[in-house]
Amino acid sequence: MLLPASLLDQLLPAPGFDRDLFLQAHQQRLPITSIRLNPAKMPALSEAMQPVEWCRNGYYLKERPSFTFDPLFHAGCYYVQEASSMLLEQAFTQLLPQDQSLRVLDLCAAPGGKSTHVYSLLPANSFLIANEVIRSRAWVLRDTIIRWGATNAIVTNNDPEQFRALENYFDWITVDAPCSGSGLFRKDPEAIGQWSTAAVEHCAARQQRILSAAWQALRPGGILFYSTCSYSVEENEAVANWMITHFNAECKELRLQESWGITATDPGYRCWPYNTRGEGFYCCCLQKPGAPSSDCLALKEKELHPLNKKEQALVRPWVSQPDAFYFSLQQTVYGWPLHFRSEWQAITSLLNVIYSGVRVGQLLRDKLVPDHALSQHGWLSESVSLLALTRSDAIAYLQRGAFSVESLEKGWSVVAYQQFPLGWINALPNRINNYYPKELRILKERPLE
Repeated sequence: MLLPASLLDQLLPAPGFDRDLFLQAHQQRLPITSIRLNPAKMPALSEAMQPVEWCRNGYYLKERPSFTFDPLFHAGCYYVQEASSMLLEQAFTQLLPQDQSLRVLDLCAAPGGKSTHVYSLLPANSFLIANEVIRSRAWVLRDTIIRWGATNAIVTNNDPEQFRALENYFDWITVDAPCSGSGLFRKDPEAIGQWSTAAVEHCAARQQRILSAAWQALRPGGILFYSTCSYSVEENEAVANWMITHFNAECKELRLQESWGITATDPGYRCWPYNTRGEGFYCCCLQKPGAPSSDCLALKEKELHPLNKKEQALVRPWVSQPDAFYFSLQQTVYGWPLHFRSEWQAITSLLNVIYSGVRVGQLLRDKLVPDHALSQHGWLSESVSLLALTRSDAIAYLQRGAFSVESLEKGWSVVAYQQFPLGWINALPNRINNYYPKELRILKERPLE
């Protein structure tokens, strides 16, 4: 692996940089695979899994399996995430109160790793807005949020500048900023050819623009978690110091174990691949000065149409939360936790919301056609039949191919693998209709076993 000489020269002043160890780490290219379990859908642990010490549900795998052909991955039981980036958990749990409701934003969220992570850490009566500016990536983010079973979440497709309108609103904002990506060269050697000092300068300018907008939306006393997967000082410490100088931000320190091998820098923290069991990562926790206020969101609420009594009767048998706020949008029924109704209505009047709460299904000809999202959430009624599939049949289902089930009753059922729901089927007198979303189906051919 031939690393750019200009990158190596650029890293000479970086805290903790050791040129020889850095080159050696990239020549070895030891594969490190880690996952983070979904606490709402906890699968059985394997003896080969070793814990990521700074993340309670993070684990290293002995070898990288084929996640594409693991039904538990498609059921949202875990997320494949780089271990270094799981350091977010230490910041969130150390710097925010865990006994009060929080408003959280992940501003550059796709594909959804940090969104699902922070969602799993939220205290009761808190909610997350996961945003992605690139439309195609926003759909991927939406699918990740649905697979995770996140109910107290909104997915938006907005430019960071548009969040300035939510002034002093969020308790926590994650900005995992677009960067030059040098921290992932070991996993993606092809990215080396796209790296340049000009790209670093371009990314640094873009990072400042994003952070400036995020800062406006952060409440006084709130925390902005800034991170990149770049090694360059220009994208890391220099950008954080720019925030400190221009916005009077305060860098907050974390209590980290020395054995973790994480380098404290000024300001923030670095993960070097020869010290930390993970890839390159930088993060800094910036606090906005001032005392927090209790002001509510003062925006005109977007008009939504609650279900009438007839529609409520159609929805009720499918859900375990009858007292939630249900409304229809172009015949699609969504459910929101009642606790957030007023705020979320105001948010939908300001942002381009592409998903929120739980998408229950479509109202068609005096009946409800259940949505895939409902099968992934804890709001699914226990009265819905759950049919167990073998691993082979589960993969076939996920490919929208032929599969078999036992004791099949006519009508709608959820198929599951190891008791974790995968999606819907509808059994008719002469066939079974597979309702797994076409855009999510496995396209690869199944390997020989």
